[in-house]
Amino acid sequence: MGFRTIIASIAAAVLLTGCAGNDLSKPPVAFGDFALGYNIVVAKNAKPVGPSRRATPAEWETALKTAIDAQMGRYEGEKLYHIGVGVDAYALAVPGVPLVLSPKSVLAITVNVWDDTAGRKINAEPKQFTVLEQLSGETVIGSGLTQSKEEQMANLSANAARLINEWLVENEAWFTPEAVAARAALGGPAPGAPRPAN
Repeated sequence: MGFRTIIASIAAAVLLTGCAGNDLSKPPVAFGDFALGYNIVVAKNAKPVGPSRRATPAEWETALKTAIDAQMGRYEGEKLYHIGVGVDAYALAVPGVPLVLSPKSVLAITVNVWDDTAGRKINAEPKQFTVLEQLSGETVIGSGLTQSKEEQMANLSANAARLINEWLVENEAWFTPEAVAARAALGGPAPGAPRPAN
């Protein structure tokens, strides 16, 4: 079996078995009265790690904001929440040798969610995510070989938005009427708290 045949077989196997995708054509999973307010991404402190293509803060901010809007903008509740994301580090795979050295792309972010009415964060501690690229026939042999920098960033950003969505669904107790009322009863924004901020 030739080298090209091996590569094609692996790619086909990945496409057949698949992995958790990000199908935005399906209805979003409900977790309470939610509508996306501000979608703020700050990437000025983002650090490239190891061998990596370089991306500017503006490029990361645009890619992530676009993905979060697409993912979270599907909710049509009446209660506004703001999402703040800080980009901590990233690696955008560079071309390597398939099956020998096929580096993967990765993104590290920190996320906070703010209640618009109360002016307070709803998560007690910032949530950190390590985001991996979605497996496909292109990324299994190394996305540095098969994707442009922009495609890698879009892939990671879509996965980041999906993980944020799943995190909020897992913490649906934050969005109950009781939780909303409890935050409102605290009497306005926490002292000195920016609104919103990451």
